[in-house]
Amino acid sequence: MGHLYQGRYKAYLVDAENYLLEVSRYIHLNPIRIKGMVKKKAKEKWDVLLKYKWSSLGGYLWVGRRIDIVNYGISLGYMGGDDRKGRQGYRRFIKSGIDKEVKSPLELGKGNGIVGGDDFVQWVKEKFLTKGQAKREQPALRELKEIFKPEELIEHFTRLTRQRREEICRRGKNSIERAMLMEFLYRFCEITQPEIGRLVGRIDYSAVSQARRRLQNRLERDEKLRQRFKVLNSELLHLSRRKI
Repeated sequence: MGHLYQGRYKAYLVDAENYLLEVSRYIHLNPIRIKGMVKKKAKEKWDVLLKYKWSSLGGYLWVGRRIDIVNYGISLGYMGGDDRKGRQGYRRFIKSGIDKEVKSPLELGKGNGIVGGDDFVQWVKEKFLTKGQAKREQPALRELKEIFKPEELIEHFTRLTRQRREEICRRGKNSIERAMLMEFLYRFCEITQPEIGRLVGRIDYSAVSQARRRLQNRLERDEKLRQRFKVLNSELLHLSRRKI
């Protein structure tokens, strides 16, 4: 962040499910947050964004403008996938922030380097920061470790839910248990969404992303489900402490 020679390089750990898109949009809108741009029309601002040569935005909108060092699929996965529909969705999302005040989600990371809600920050500190690690080292989060092997977590989850893996991961099944399993694999294992998809029924990463997003929406509305999820999460955390 900042100009090339302005202070130390800063890195943030981002709660992808809830803040990745907001962080991505905020960064891509930076070129129009300069003096003299406020009074310009939305179309003029959009043209500035598209022509700014130091931005990766073009690669999110057109495959032909991509560069090898950027992983476009992660953010586009939250828009439905790295396809025409996902790229159009990302375009609309960026445009929606041009004429409104978009607060920096990175403000959440000041002091600890973690962009996320209180629960996410606490979970990261408990699970990934060693007990003897100094506070000044926390923003870098260099000691991230895998909590469970994927197969190990699946075994714990099936035992806790008293369901067979074959039933939870049956092809075409769209159950809440499968969505929770995908979420826990994402939280507790050093594993990507495409790898999760292969483990739970050979589905692609965009389907994993959508299922996790639907789960989060249901958790916000359904108190009973939220409590059940918290219990499972706590039991898995307890098992992880026994490993350590």
